[in-house]
This record gives sequence, structure tokens and C-alpha cells, in this order.
Amino acid sequence: MPVRGERGATLRRGRTLVRSERRQEQAPMIKKEKRKLTPWVIYSRIISFWAPSILLTKLGKMPDPNMQQAWREKIALVSLIILVCAIVVYLTIFLAMTFCPESAAKTQYDVVQFNDSSQVGMIGILGGAFSTLEATWKVRLGFTPLPGQDLTPYFDVPLPDECKAESIQGLRAATQNLCEPNNGNDGCPLGDKDTAIKENNFKNEDERPIGYDWDDVHNGYFVINGYVVNLNPYLNTVGKAKDGDILDEAIFSAANSEKVDATLLFQRTSQLKDAGKCLIKRYAAGVLAKDTPGCFAVNLFNYVALAVIGGIVLTRFIMAVIFQYILSWQLVKRPPRNKVRPLSYNAAAPWTGKKPQTGGAKSTLAKGDEDELFTIMLVTCYSEGDESIRGTCDSLCRTTFSDSRKLLFIVADGIIKGSGNDRTTPDICVDLIEQEEAFTDPQPCSYLAVADGSKQHNMAKVYCGYYNIDNHRTPAMVVVKCGTPDEQSAAKPGNRGKRDSQMILMNFFSRVLFNDRMVPLDYDLFRKVHHLMGVTPDLFEIVLMVDADTKVHEDSLRLLVNCMNNDQLIMGLCGETKIANKRDSWVTAIQVFEYYISHHLSKAFESVFGGVTCLPGCFCMYRLKARKGDDWVPILTKPEICTEYSQNVVKTLHEKNLLLLGEDRFLTTLMLRNFPSRKMMFMPQATCKTLVPDEFKVLLSQRRRWINSTVHNLLELVLVRNLCGTFCLSMQFSIFLDLVGTVALPVAIVLTYILIVRACTTSYNSVTAYLPLAMLIMVLFLPGLLIMITTRKWVYVLWMFVYLLALPVWNLVLPTYAYWHFDDFSWGETRKVHGETKDTGHGDGGGTFDAGSVPLKRWEDYERKRLRSIRRKERKEADDSSSYQMPMVDDSANAGLLKNSVEDSMYYESHPGYSFMGDTASNSVEGSSGTLGNYHPQQQQQQQQYELQSYPTMNNSMYGAEPDPYGASYADYSAQQQQQQQHQDGVPYGAYDDYAYDQQAAAPPRQRPGGPRDFH
Repeated sequence: MPVRGERGATLRRGRTLVRSERRQEQAPMIKKEKRKLTPWVIYSRIISFWAPSILLTKLGKMPDPNMQQAWREKIALVSLIILVCAIVVYLTIFLAMTFCPESAAKTQYDVVQFNDSSQVGMIGILGGAFSTLEATWKVRLGFTPLPGQDLTPYFDVPLPDECKAESIQGLRAATQNLCEPNNGNDGCPLGDKDTAIKENNFKNEDERPIGYDWDDVHNGYFVINGYVVNLNPYLNTVGKAKDGDILDEAIFSAANSEKVDATLLFQRTSQLKDAGKCLIKRYAAGVLAKDTPGCFAVNLFNYVALAVIGGIVLTRFIMAVIFQYILSWQLVKRPPRNKVRPLSYNAAAPWTGKKPQTGGAKSTLAKGDEDELFTIMLVTCYSEGDESIRGTCDSLCRTTFSDSRKLLFIVADGIIKGSGNDRTTPDICVDLIEQEEAFTDPQPCSYLAVADGSKQHNMAKVYCGYYNIDNHRTPAMVVVKCGTPDEQSAAKPGNRGKRDSQMILMNFFSRVLFNDRMVPLDYDLFRKVHHLMGVTPDLFEIVLMVDADTKVHEDSLRLLVNCMNNDQLIMGLCGETKIANKRDSWVTAIQVFEYYISHHLSKAFESVFGGVTCLPGCFCMYRLKARKGDDWVPILTKPEICTEYSQNVVKTLHEKNLLLLGEDRFLTTLMLRNFPSRKMMFMPQATCKTLVPDEFKVLLSQRRRWINSTVHNLLELVLVRNLCGTFCLSMQFSIFLDLVGTVALPVAIVLTYILIVRACTTSYNSVTAYLPLAMLIMVLFLPGLLIMITTRKWVYVLWMFVYLLALPVWNLVLPTYAYWHFDDFSWGETRKVHGETKDTGHGDGGGTFDAGSVPLKRWEDYERKRLRSIRRKERKEADDSSSYQMPMVDDSANAGLLKNSVEDSMYYESHPGYSFMGDTASNSVEGSSGTLGNYHPQQQQQQQQYELQSYPTMNNSMYGAEPDPYGASYADYSAQQQQQQQHQDGVPYGAYDDYAYDQQAAAPPRQRPGGPRDFH
């Protein structure tokens, strides 16, 4: 225990989270090394060889080599999509035509079987079945025909047109007279075919063919493309093959061969193909009633495909219903108190004091329930209006969750005035909160932005206060990205995009959990979070991400947190997003059912595996950190995730589609790749409403981004092998089918209409004929059954028919437009800014980034300098009054951090080896927050037993097994060594502006956020 006048304890460098996972080597999706001549690059250049660089520069207006390469890769991707679509079309339509022509597809179910005793009186004429039960034979044949016997040789058959083709003229079998006396039938005793059929009263049996088994095909009979031909009259007439006649050679070869299927024999040349058509028309005896090898293979493929696709559709449906009725309700229920894990804090953190005193929130916020985790409610704003932002914040603050456990965190992305707004977005956001008097005029703070070039340096101002609505007084912070002084004259100063807004929060909590070096903005956030909440930021475990045009239902936050409490392996969640403006236009109407089915069918099925592939950014929740045994592991704040998600230099088309178009899906992909054993879930009980595009051009722009981002993210996820499931019932196989289904969307609608036409024209006389119809009904109307089971709202059935009418838009127009714009990385019409003509992006910047412009220091360094500033101020005031006395400095009410005296500060600075942690081994969370009481020893024992439950380890090691990377003792790390280390890092010690309280002593008049006036 330090005595007054000593220094060192509260500023001791301590370990927060141990870093075993930080040492793991991950395969990053975004590679920083210089791009090499990969096979993909080579293929893209080969496929676009017809467009040289000079042509792209002059006519395509693409002078940048990176733009040219992106265009070439777009052509390469489109070529692969066309190939996939062609394969799907071939397998669906042309596979049967190739290996099983229409004639060969006929089976015993719709034929008159040859030599079938039940078919007495049936004869065959040119392969067709005719009944002779009522016949009046004008000429007696002298024998009784067998059932289905071919009597074509007894008729004079006219020469068909197929035998008059020029390519086969000169081939004897095509034109040979078959009514000669030596044909084995005494010529043609029944006369002309058509006349004899009419005179003898032969009745056609519904145009049914004569069917032959393989055993019936012999002695001059053989098979061509599934047709059985009778060449006996020709063979008897000619006797032997004609020299040089390729058709005769084929006929005699087939007639004398044991293999009676001569299809391949007549496929060798185009002349033989034409000759085969002639033989079928002139010598047909019937069809093969048993499947040919080709037909058998086609039918086998169709059955397997139908079984797999139908099985997946039914499995998705059944699992989605089971999840919604059983699994989801078990997760959203409130956990019993004996299973609630007590709040924990980093006892080794340097900001942890023996008896910390906090100001502000301690006296105004009520104590929260034990199962309410500290939650950040992140709202990212760009160009939305007052009504949208206010509606979102109202809904979040009205949630049935204690105000003391939630913090409204609004980020305004630049000094921007949205189209139709009378104020800038930062002005709208700041006016929403009741500011704290001590922080009414915040100063801009530097931070590292997600951008390129000089735009990596950005500045932001942090406003803090309370959001008041009804009986709720919710702590709130508004971060305004105002930009550096050099960009104040730009169109959108401070604008760096939504991903940068998310990274402000993610980087901040990552640095807090690991006590990494902070940028000035991080330290400012730390002070104000502590001041508002009465706890240090390391107690926060959850972040709820909401867009500024989304309204969350009152119980949604509580339900999502319940899921996090009930299953510690859940790292991400989303609820159901409903459409608020569904009746505004036909564009909004066609989206209602699409939103519904994407949640209740797709995401519900994926939740059974714990692998939802996309948490929508408009309404989702992530863990900042998670329990693992008796320790903590970073989740969203894992350094590898922060590093990849904040990648600022993206060159390839694949990287830009990942990072610039679909941040939400890319973040989900990162989480699944880094934590494949953890879960991403969907909770249908947690709902929200959002505004969707009401104009087609806006919908076109939005879906272009979503579809392209989906394709590239699925390409990454399909390579993750250790996802849940196995073979056809695995997430990896499901992702592969989603990928193929997404790229084949343009042909899917065409095949759907072909299937509808075939369903209307097919005569259903066999089980096989019903399969396409069953599949069509299953795909189109099974979602309607899901609606009736899950919601029991018949109105959604009407929305389903509206969606079906718009299928050409969803499956043809939007995907085709998206694929051709693979190299368009702008947000287009989705968010419009006042006076902006075209979105040019926010991440590209010229110039060179000066690393020294953004200082990086640890929290204790910032705090030590702040205390020194206070001491200098007090000394100056004492010198001015000529009656200086060493005062006690109580900074808790103003800054909400530590209650220290200058004497203690001096002691800590001169005694860095002093450790106060042994004196703070209290069983109270009050050691960090000062708001929670001590636990009873018996409760503490139960807590330890509960926390020691085994959870799946990562990489075969318990988190926390690695020694402190900063050394066994921090005591030897003197102030001089710290200063020297800062110089080695390229950041001069003390480069950051003082956070002295003389800047906050007198509350100046309130100013609008941003603008050059803040830099003077």
C-alpha cells in the first residue's frame, strides 16, 4: 500500500488479456504482398485478349492499370458464370436429348408390348399399334399375327422425306423397292398402307407404339436411338452388302452383331446420321420398351439430382420449422439466475484502482440486472434525415433493457448534408442528446482511418451526454468524423465509409482489452465512456449494430442478450428484419416476401448448423469478448479480424467486392473463418423494421452490391473445411449450392418457365412424368406452407404471389445487371448526398500518409501526462496567488477516471515497480466499476465452479497459457525506457495535445460539430 507522496501503483503497466491467439498464423483473405502473375491473372488476360490496354485507355476511359485489370477480371468472371449457366442448361435440357432421344425415352408404361398375351388382336405398322379385333380382312395372310407383330413388310409404304435427302442419295437401302417377290413376304399383299388401313378397319390405339424387350430384338431387328427397326425385307431382297456402300456395311454389321444397339454405329458421320433417320422412318417396328444404357444413365442422373435437390429443399424446410418451434425458443428464454455468470473485469489493467471513484453515471443510472450484459448500441449514420435517425435512437432507448447496461454510440460519417435535409448529419445527431456540461465543446482527436494515402489520417470529435425519451435516460455518445484541417474544403470532410465507422469501435475495444497503444480518439472515448457509464470500457461484452433507418422492437435487445447468455459459443446474432414501407410502391411490394423467406427459411436452416452466412448490418449483434474457462478470449475484437477488416489498400476486383460493397457479409465471413467452431445464429423472435428502396434504380444499385458481394464471399466460405455437418448435410455443401444457385440465377428463371410449359403439356401416364411437376410445386409453393406454419398470416401468401410475378426481376434483371458491373465499386443510388452527382468512393486518397501525425501511446502514458498537466496548472495558480499548497486533486466528477492526488501521482512515477494488485484481490466487481456490490463467498464459489466448466478450446490450447509477452515484470520498464520506446516507434513522446482540464473548466458556448474553426 503506497503512502502519500509515493507514486507508481495506479499507472503500473499491467496485462489485460493474454495473447495466445494473437500468435496464431491465419491465412488472410486480403493479402498485402505485391500481386504476382497468378493463374487467375493469366486466365483473365487470355479471355480478354481482344481488348488491348491501349483500347481500354482510349475508348474505355480506363487509364489506370488497376482499373484495366479489374475490367479483365470482370470479363473472366462473366465467362465462368456463362460456363456454369451453360452446364446447368445442358444438364437440365440437352443431356436427355444427347443420350436418350425422345423415341428412346418411351418405356413399357405407355406402349403395347410385343408378344403380350393380354394384347390379342394388336399388330404393328411402322412402329404404331393397331387393333384388328373389328377388322374386315380383304386379303388373308394365311397366319394369325402375334400380339404386336410387325406387319409393315406386307404393306406398300411410300418413300418418306427423310430418305430423299441429298446426302444419302446413292445409298441402296434408302431407295430400295421392298415389294419385290423375293422379299420373303411374296411382295406386299396388303397393298398401299393408308388404303389398306382404311379398308380393313384397322384402328389406331391412341398412337401408342409397339414396345420390344431386348430379348425380342434379333434376326434382322436392331435398335437405333431407341427405335426398333425391322430390316428383314431388305436383307432378304438384296442378300449381301453392296461394296462401297457405307449404309449397307452398317446395316449388315448391325444385323449380324450380337450387340443389337446400333446407335453409335450410325453416329460416326453426318451421312450415317441422316441415313439412320431414314431407316427409322421406313423400317420402324416399334420402340425399345426397356431403357437403353444412355436413357438409363440419364434417368439415374435425374433421379439422383431430384433426390439431392428435393432432399435439400425438404431438409431446409423441416429444419427451419424445427428451429423456429423448438430451438429458438430455448435460446431466447431468460436464463435462470444460478446460470448467470457474474460480470468480470481485467484486474490487471492499469486503470484498475483499489477504490476507484467515478462521477456522473453513478448517481443517475440505476443498477442493472445480473443477466444484462454491458452492451454498446452502434448506430452508423451517413446521409439519413432527422426522422430516420431519431426513430432509430428512440427504438433503441425504449428497449426493455436497463439504461445502466446500454450505451448509445452514434457515428456520423463526415460533415455531410443528405439530400433533402436542412442540416448536416452531425448537427442532427448532436442535437438528439443532452450533452454533459463538462464536454460541450470537444476537441478533434486523431485516429487511423480505413483509407488510402493521406486519408489514413482522420479526426473526430466525441460528444457525450444522455438520450432522453419517455422514462429512459440512456447514456449516449456521438462521434463526428470531421476530417483533418487540410480537407475542410473538400466535398465530404471526414467521410471514410461505414467500415471505418465500425472500426472506430472495434479498434477501441480491442486496444482496451489488450491494453495496446491507443490513438488520441481511443483515449477520449475511454474517458467519456467511463464518465457516462461509471464503469471502464473493458466490462462491455456485446455490440448491437443498427443502421440509421431501422427501428428495433422493444424486447429485441433483451431477447438477443438472452441468447448470448444461454449459449456462450454464440458469437453473432441477427433478428428478423421486416419492411416498414411495404405498400409505398411496387418496388417495395416485391421485396416483402423476399425478406421474409430469406430469414425464416435460409437463415433458420443455417442456424441449425450455427453458421448463418450473413448477419445483416441493419440489425445484428456480436460478442466483443467471450468466456473460455476462467479467462476471456477476444471475438469481434480479435486483432486478426480487426486487421483484415480494416484493410485499407485493396487492389484486386475480388478484394474490392469483399471490402467495398458488402461490409456486413465480409465481417460474417471473417468471423466464420476465424472461429469455425463457434456459432452465428438467427433469432426470429427479435424483430426490427427498416426502410427498403422504393425506386427501381435504387433497388438495382443496392442489389448490385449485395449480389456481387455474395458471390465473392461464398467463394471464400466454400473453402472453409471445418464448418458444421458432413457431405450433403454440411454447411460447406450448402454454401456450394448457394454459390452455384446464385451465379445460375439468370438461367434459373428460363428453366422455371420451361418446366411450367412442360408440366402443362405432359400427359401423365407414368410416375416419372410426375417428378418435374412435383419439383415445381415443391420449389414454388413450399415457402407458402412455411408461412402458414410459422406466422399463420395469410396476407404473406398474397405477398408470395406478388413475389412470384416478379421472378423475372429477381432472377434475370438484377443478377445480369450485377454481374456485368463486377468492376463497379460505388454505392450508386443507395445513399445520395446533397449536391453530389456521382459517388466516387471514400477510401481512395492521394498524397502520402505521415505516420507521425497520429501518435500511439498506452493509456497510462496519456493518463500520466494528463495528471502532470493538472499539477502544472495547480502550481501555476499557486504561484500566482503566492500561497501555493499541495492540493488534493479530485478529477472523478469531471473526467470519471481516477481519484488521485498529485502526491500519489508523483509517487507512482518515481516507483514504477510498486504493485497494488495484491491489495485489490477483492471479490467485488466494484474494483472496476464502482457500481456493483460484493458477492457472497458462497456465491463466489458457485461462480468459480460455473466459470470452470469446460468450453471448446481453440488450437488445442487453453487461452491464457502463454506467458505475458511484455515480460515477467513491468517494474523495470521506467519512464525513460517508455520514452525511448516511443521514439523507436516513430512517435515523439508527448506529441499528443494535452488533455488538461483547463480546456474543460469553463463551458464555452455550444458549437456545431466539424469545420475549420476548430483548428486554430
